[in-house]
Amino acid sequence: MFTHSEMWRGIDRLAERCGLSPSGLARLSGLDATAFNPSKRLTPMGKTRWPSTESLAKILAATHTELEDFVGLVQSGGGGENGTSRNTGRGATQRIPIIGCAQAGGDGYFDDAGFPAGTGWDEVLFPDIDDPHGYALEIQGDSMEPVFREGDTIIVSPTSSIRRGDRVVARTVGGEVMAKELARRSATRVELRSFNPAHEPRMLLVHEISWMARIIWASQ
Repeated sequence: MFTHSEMWRGIDRLAERCGLSPSGLARLSGLDATAFNPSKRLTPMGKTRWPSTESLAKILAATHTELEDFVGLVQSGGGGENGTSRNTGRGATQRIPIIGCAQAGGDGYFDDAGFPAGTGWDEVLFPDIDDPHGYALEIQGDSMEPVFREGDTIIVSPTSSIRRGDRVVARTVGGEVMAKELARRSATRVELRSFNPAHEPRMLLVHEISWMARIIWASQ
């Protein structure tokens, strides 16, 4: 799994290889010129802010760079001759199943542990997240705004540990799937904070939740 600093370093190296500054790379890709500024890599509270899958897709398309080549830049800095990347032997990419968030509430898409199962999933290629059960959900509707908007993709790791304040996906025994922030968890209850101020926090009994998994990446 790549670290936060490695991913941003890969973007810096791609910009340098193209003879651009990070701001120039952002403009070339149709993004805000400040999207890749160092000040945007941390939140005002000092938490890490990762480049989104959407922005990565745009810079790869704009620079005609294959994902595997970008992974090489992240891993090694593109140290080969003529700017080509070299593979250091670390994990590169994995195919991650993806479905729409609304579909995730249907039967047959997850097993009892909350791992993706069955058919009907599409696939996306993504940098290795060190979780063979990881999957992606495409946000639908506006109930998760302003943090997640319709069309955003979230990457979910069902084997990652969850702590208070983490963004999570939870599925109720009734089939409702929601992306929230874990506000509080006790032996009997779970409080999930809504991102959209128009929606109240959800208080659920533990037995009402089928599974809950941490969101580790989101296109924003």
